[in-house]
Amino acid sequence: MTTAYLAAEGFTEQLLGDLRHVEAVHGRLVVAHGKPQTAPWAQNVWLEPRPYKVKSIKDAAKILRAMQRSWWPYATQLHRRTELIQAELPHVSAKPLPFPAPPPPYPLGAWMLLDEKTMLASPRCSSPFPNGSPSFVEFKEGPPSRAYLKLFEALTRLGKMPGPGDRCLELGASPGGWTWVLARLGPEVVTFDRAPLDPAVAAMPGVEHHLGDAFLAKPETIGPIDWLFSDVICYPEKLYDFVRLWLDAGLCKNFVCTLKFQGSEHYGVIPRFLAIPGAEVFHLSANKHELTFALTAP
Repeated sequence: MTTAYLAAEGFTEQLLGDLRHVEAVHGRLVVAHGKPQTAPWAQNVWLEPRPYKVKSIKDAAKILRAMQRSWWPYATQLHRRTELIQAELPHVSAKPLPFPAPPPPYPLGAWMLLDEKTMLASPRCSSPFPNGSPSFVEFKEGPPSRAYLKLFEALTRLGKMPGPGDRCLELGASPGGWTWVLARLGPEVVTFDRAPLDPAVAAMPGVEHHLGDAFLAKPETIGPIDWLFSDVICYPEKLYDFVRLWLDAGLCKNFVCTLKFQGSEHYGVIPRFLAIPGAEVFHLSANKHELTFALTAP
């Protein structure tokens, strides 16, 4: 059994550092022996990759269609031949997704040409989006930064989000990209940052902004919350201690937090986040040198 991992753009080295029993590397796609491994730097995981001998463009398309309807290619070479094979397959829409909306319900397979006569294909993948990268309908007016796309992606991936009646705490909110998303969903949003929010965001219903150190927003001063969001710039170890504080207090069950790295010396905190029962750590297509920690209540 093998599994293939498509690294996030620019993070193949980090992915290779996480994986054992690597058999081959094709651009950003890393093939490893065995069952799926924990791979936070993977944008998409090919769960059932197998090589197939193909006689022609039409033969390759026939093999793929016999397995399922929907496919998306990944190419490092033979780009024109890849395009011709994909053209023989049923059309897959990659149009931007409106938020909030569920991801596509159908399975999306992934394939690539290893050479003109050999194709690697997996009918099942971890992501329903092309090469693990969703796109969303963007807003030219409203959000004060493009950070809102990061939260669009995280909440869509989780399949759960706050709503009316919920209480959210957000750290590092300024200028308010995430706050704008949350306020539109209807919960109460308590935000902390040393800088002010964009005035239009601060005026949105349910938003309460506090100027000052975000890490002073402790359980004993804030009280029960339903969600904790953080896009604050800090060492990830400090963020872990803060998350642990809320978990130990038992006053929050849903978390979406960005782990921001300046170098590899802080990667050691990733297993600590993953050791939290039910936790996920993953790379969003909107992340840079960052990972996202998420934990949601059943």
